[in-house]
Amino acid sequence: MTSADQLGEVFLRRPKRADARRNYDALIAAARTVFGECGTGASLEEVARRAGVGIGTLYRNFPSRRDLFEAVYVDEVQALSRSAADLSDLPPWDALVAWLHRFVAYAATKRALAEELIHDSDVFRTCRIEIFAAGEPLLRRAQDAGVARPDASFEDVIRLISGITAYQFMEPAQRDRVLAMALDGVRYTGPR
Repeated sequence: MTSADQLGEVFLRRPKRADARRNYDALIAAARTVFGECGTGASLEEVARRAGVGIGTLYRNFPSRRDLFEAVYVDEVQALSRSAADLSDLPPWDALVAWLHRFVAYAATKRALAEELIHDSDVFRTCRIEIFAAGEPLLRRAQDAGVARPDASFEDVIRLISGITAYQFMEPAQRDRVLAMALDGVRYTGPR
């Protein structure tokens, strides 16, 4: 089974009827916002209220808080992974940097969700595989073009960038400066 198939299993409960699907999507969007603002301990009643549905609709779609966490997390990972294809027209270095900026934005907002999921769970492992499948080719392309360090693995780059996302920055401009400094270490500038 591919990682895309495994991630798709999280959405097996996704409704088929258009009105039910709108409610489901509204719940995911509201949960993303509420968890981002208030953390994972946020009220599920608040999620339902912001989605414009009753609490019964929330529980019909997501029987447990964990089900909602997983659905939001997987939705974000899939969006991040799909974004790699959007960058294929950019030069190799620009594509890698743009995707890593998206990764940083994703990781900064998903820290609380990731902490709630068991890092050894099937969902978490599958999401990690999905992220690597999206980002690794971007690094390889940059390395093949001679603009990224040939000795850097994608694991190295993710660990470097994840370290940045673990810190709470007061302003996005500071986070972007720190990310630019880290990326300077990934850029290949010739023999050292």
